[in-house]
Amino acid sequence: MAGERSHKTTANRIAQKYGVQYNNGEGVDIRSSRATVEVETLDTVAEAPSQLRGYRGPVYIAGTSKGAVEKALETTKRTTIGVMDNQGNIVKRSTRKR
Repeated sequence: MAGERSHKTTANRIAQKYGVQYNNGEGVDIRSSRATVEVETLDTVAEAPSQLRGYRGPVYIAGTSKGAVEKALETTKRTTIGVMDNQGNIVKRSTRKR
């Protein structure tokens, strides 16, 4: 339950920052002209790269906690996927071109 709440809070915060709506259904959580973002908890970070597969432009995993961000950084080593913290600040920039 706490994981769901932190996921929703983080997703809404980042969506607002990008000026779009959070998608709580199928597909990625946040899709804007500037980036595609999948918000993940510590337990779900490992699933994110496959969820972001096929999207063009910059893609990011946003961790809901410090632990999730650290795991996302480890998971995305040597990939084009970037990482954000729960405030939407970029920790590792995505190297995919727009």
